[in-house]
Amino acid sequence: MTAAIINEAESLALGATAVGGKAWQLAQLRHFGLPVPDFVAIPACWSEARHGAFPEELASQLASTLAERGWLDRPLAVRSSAVGEDSALASFAGIYRSCLNVRGLPALLAAIAEVWSSLDSETASAYRQGIGQRQPATMAVIVMPLLAAEASGIAFTCDPVSGREDRLIVHANWGLGESLVGGEAAGDEYVFAEDTSDIWRLIERRQGSKATMSVSAAGGGTVRVAVPAGKAMASVFDTAQAEALAALLWDAAVALDFVAPFYDLEWVWDGTRCWLTQARPVTRRPRRTYAALQGQPSIWTRGNTREIMPEPLQPMDWNFSRRGVNHLLEQGWKLAGYPLLSGVQRAGLFHGRLYLEAAIMQWEAWDAIGLTPEHFNTLLGGHQPTISVNPPAFGTRLRRLGCILRYALGAPAKRRSGDAAIARVRASARQALGQTPPCDAAGWRERLYQLCRPAREEVDLLFLQGSGGGSLSLLVETLEKTFPGEGAALGAALLAGGDASATAQQGYALLALARLAARCGHSLQDHPEFARAFAAFLDEYGHRGHYETYIGSPRWREQPETILEQLPALAQVDEKAIAARQQAAADAAWQRLRQHAPLWKTLFIKGLVKAANRESNQREAARSALIANLDAVRHAWLGAAAWMQSQGWLRAAEDVFWLLPSEAERAAMSGQTPVAGLQARIAARQALFRQWQAEEAPEFLLVEAAGTTRPAKASPSGAGNGRHRWRGVATGTGRVQGRVRILRHPSDGGRLQAGEILVAPSTDPGWTPLFLRAGGLVVETGGYLSHGAIVAREFALPAVVNLPGILEALQDGDEIEVDGLSGEVRHLGRNGTERSAGQAT
Repeated sequence: MTAAIINEAESLALGATAVGGKAWQLAQLRHFGLPVPDFVAIPACWSEARHGAFPEELASQLASTLAERGWLDRPLAVRSSAVGEDSALASFAGIYRSCLNVRGLPALLAAIAEVWSSLDSETASAYRQGIGQRQPATMAVIVMPLLAAEASGIAFTCDPVSGREDRLIVHANWGLGESLVGGEAAGDEYVFAEDTSDIWRLIERRQGSKATMSVSAAGGGTVRVAVPAGKAMASVFDTAQAEALAALLWDAAVALDFVAPFYDLEWVWDGTRCWLTQARPVTRRPRRTYAALQGQPSIWTRGNTREIMPEPLQPMDWNFSRRGVNHLLEQGWKLAGYPLLSGVQRAGLFHGRLYLEAAIMQWEAWDAIGLTPEHFNTLLGGHQPTISVNPPAFGTRLRRLGCILRYALGAPAKRRSGDAAIARVRASARQALGQTPPCDAAGWRERLYQLCRPAREEVDLLFLQGSGGGSLSLLVETLEKTFPGEGAALGAALLAGGDASATAQQGYALLALARLAARCGHSLQDHPEFARAFAAFLDEYGHRGHYETYIGSPRWREQPETILEQLPALAQVDEKAIAARQQAAADAAWQRLRQHAPLWKTLFIKGLVKAANRESNQREAARSALIANLDAVRHAWLGAAAWMQSQGWLRAAEDVFWLLPSEAERAAMSGQTPVAGLQARIAARQALFRQWQAEEAPEFLLVEAAGTTRPAKASPSGAGNGRHRWRGVATGTGRVQGRVRILRHPSDGGRLQAGEILVAPSTDPGWTPLFLRAGGLVVETGGYLSHGAIVAREFALPAVVNLPGILEALQDGDEIEVDGLSGEVRHLGRNGTERSAGQAT
């Protein structure tokens, strides 16, 4: 038999299988610095003796514990904590017994026996049978002092009825929570939503009658009493008190699970402070989606996001993506007047990686403008399946036409506003980097709030970033009708060498810097001309870096050596040859059009090319501005973290990225979380991150309505003769043969020799300097609108993307042909001769 009485630390160590879900989660909350009353637990194994006399050893240890803790004369709460209770699969809400206002040892022993006996009730047995629980039922018991409840209630950190993740709901009544939990009283209801600073704000209050409340009885137990009329008519909380409670509840939920912080919590207000007395995952939360998608699985894909965020996200990364993805993807549909379903979630975290809910995105594109799910997948990237759709009715076609017209009429002004927002955000970020660091918590709080707002509030900037594919999509579709099977390649050729995007300009600036470095010789930093040029480059592009979308990634201005190391190789790049390649590709494409398309269509396509080039450039410029803002946010957080480290909150400044902004603010800037609790959260997340890094994340996941998940991993597409040909998405132009160089990170770029075929798992702007040296590009992930695709088109680089598994199929030194016209990669062997299927890797 295990120890009869254990404290919260021992409960945490033993886990839910020994002390039940309720005790274990309360122990977690205390461990993470949340206000939970002191408690002890009786392990579940002792409940096996419930059918006989009360165990003498347990009674003796209880007497000693009450005396040691000074609880002999205090009213106690005795709560069930059955194994399997309050879990992600089953809540057992209202099934098991709890006893309040238990006074003295004899009453405590009787209460424990009563709680144990609830295991054997008909209701409990039927519930266990209904969820398929076959193992013998056992129950731990929690004993804690009863709080003097001025008010109490329950809360949900999501909407358990609609499934919305962007709502937090609190129910409150006077007195103990029994009357509210048991449905005997109608309490106040408070509904909250996050503002642009991620602070939960009260958006709706529904006054309850609160006619009855539960209070402690003089001789033990509880009694129901009528609430005085004046008190019943008053709100339990004013706005400030309600929002403070919401912040506490959210902090508890994210401490337990920052990825899926959806909990059913019970709380008590003693008139001065709020306490937490229960936390259990919300079970069977409905899926929030469009009616047309009910009955179809959710399609979570990383076919697109893997390009910019291939590795697991730290909590602060997820905090930006959790809401930012929705803001990014909604702006175009809002401009079109499409009736978006509020509260749908398009971003998710699985195995620590960022996924997009493709079913919702496919439906919105189909329902709003008639873009087929298959075409949408080509633009997005990835090999995820498509949703099922019905042929549109006449009314649907008319509504779509209205959406298209509203978008077309509103987009020019929106884009002009977006250009202004780009300049505004870049200027603000540059200014922030030069500001004097604040010297106290209030200063850091205000600095960070101001810097984080553009990612939520600059909606015109988000429009440019999230809605940059309309003209490009129409261009490819138009070309495909005239030149079947060649639309993507011809589109890429027509766009080659157009007005350079911010990312391409960055590449050309690097080439100029490399040529200058070659002229200046050694000791570059001591050469005045180079020093000035390099400073100007960092001023304009220093916010970029390798996998720059992660807030934890250093920027070029922090690690200038990453640029200096590339200059010798870049100095060998023939920029005139790139220009000639661009011009040749564009000339050939235009000549083809003039020969095979009528004049009106050629003129129409010319307009589409101009619009697609402008939209792609605005998309890249908007991304650059957002990354500049993220750079300023990173700089500010590292400054705040250094201050937190000096105050003893953090062991290292970089540890701040293991926290959500609200957690760092609540601890170091508001003093509401103890240092030990903050450190415990950091350690838990570091361990979780190591686990994620060891996991292989599938390309997409299918999640059924019941919550069951089916992972899937696409393999390289095969076409033609056996396994030595792969077909993806043609995003560059032309055709090239060359030697394979596999790079898994842009920091390995020194291994790439001029003219080699760069084969990579993903690409973001940090890879751009390597595009200048590569003869062709092959990428595992990505779509027609991805970064690698846009820049490859600009440089007229033969490129094929969206080939999952290609890194395992090839090896350094292999000879391949990259056909940017057909989207095919062909294995040629080491000597330029085609391998037989049996020789293919």
